[in-house]
Amino acid sequence: MKAIVYTRYGPPDVLELKQVQKPIPKENEILVKVKATTVTVADIRSRSFTVPPAFWLPARITLGLRKPKKGILGMELAGEVELVGKNVKRFKQGDQVFAASLTGFGAYAEYKCLEEDGPVAIKPSNITYGEAAAIPIGARTALYFLRRTGVKSGQSV
Repeated sequence: MKAIVYTRYGPPDVLELKQVQKPIPKENEILVKVKATTVTVADIRSRSFTVPPAFWLPARITLGLRKPKKGILGMELAGEVELVGKNVKRFKQGDQVFAASLTGFGAYAEYKCLEEDGPVAIKPSNITYGEAAAIPIGARTALYFLRRTGVKSGQSV
């Protein structure tokens, strides 16, 4: 399969299109053919390793001391379930889903394995894959700030 890979920290040109091994779902995982993903600030900071000085050491431990631990970025995705592990009950082949891979990254690839009980859900039929891919982190961020404003039901924003 094809994926956007990085093997060192730096500017956008450290990203390369490469052939990598297609993942195989474990017993509790689904294999999703990625139709859309997002580029988030977390992806950019991880790729460029631009983090506040106070977070430098914890970030290096988490992301990789000398080079990235996870070579494929991307935390949000939408796509179609291609294969399910033998213990999966919530999803079936052909389901349209959207998800956040969070610390696992990996959405900048043609395929991504996700745990059935992780942050993955059926995509609403009235939105596109692109719209669905932006929901997991973007919606959570928007909700956080809306709650901080004290907006009440019936008010206009």
